[in-house]
Amino acid sequence: MSHRFELSDLRLFLHIVESGSITGGAERAHMALASASARIRNMEDALGTALLERGRRGVQTTDAGRALAHHARMMAQQMEQLRDELGQYAQGLKGHIRLLCNTSAMTEFLPEALARFLARHPHTDIELEEKLSYEVVQAVVDGVADVGIIADSTDSGPLQTYPFRQDHLVAVLSKKHPLARRKSLAFSELLGEDFVGLSGDSALQQHLSGHATRAGRRLQYRVRLRSFDGICRMVEHQVGVAVMPATAAQDCAAHMDIRAIPLTDGWSRRQLLICVRGLEGLPGHTRELILALQRHA
Repeated sequence: MSHRFELSDLRLFLHIVESGSITGGAERAHMALASASARIRNMEDALGTALLERGRRGVQTTDAGRALAHHARMMAQQMEQLRDELGQYAQGLKGHIRLLCNTSAMTEFLPEALARFLARHPHTDIELEEKLSYEVVQAVVDGVADVGIIADSTDSGPLQTYPFRQDHLVAVLSKKHPLARRKSLAFSELLGEDFVGLSGDSALQQHLSGHATRAGRRLQYRVRLRSFDGICRMVEHQVGVAVMPATAAQDCAAHMDIRAIPLTDGWSRRQLLICVRGLEGLPGHTRELILALQRHA
């Protein structure tokens, strides 16, 4: 093979695979769409085989594409290790960590922990993305993410796991709600109520919708907002009920006329876990992040 792939070509290809589209990959690589498309075509011409299957909803990797993505990830990981080892000599090189997590970790537990870590590690960047726990596991297994945070109810497969935080989900009701005096509630008792939830493709709302579907019901949202504080204000004014992490609910209950009521469902009481393919294969800055998260578990 006469063509030599540049590292930028491989990074672009990984961005496309991770985002599921050439457009998304081009944006992550800060590259024009036409230039990105041309680079991928040149790679396919050089190899004599297709790397991607194009469709209306994005792209899927072919067998050859999956093989290339696997080796490209290995090379990217080796480059991260090289950056780490040469960091004291090359001040311009920065470490990069891709961290996927569920809603509770994203909103309640990670901001403070990551702020402390990043303040101590000015040459490390973190790409943080919210996913459902099973999606996080698959991404870490495939090498698409370096580190994941999942609920212990999810099968972690071959991954190594470490404790992170306790995460309990509670019902949030106005103090004027007929059920507000209850000491605990089953999720099924709320399914006839109007709900207030998070906007967008929230992993928490998908999680709750899944449990509602298994109970043969569908969540009815009156309004969806971007923050737990906003949700609690809606609940306070009797717009609907909500289910959210206990830490967020208790913070709001301290200054609002709402009640946070424990759910009796087993799935509402969760241990969050850090998951990785293996500590030994990770760059030093990624191992340091995991240790920092564990210290505050």
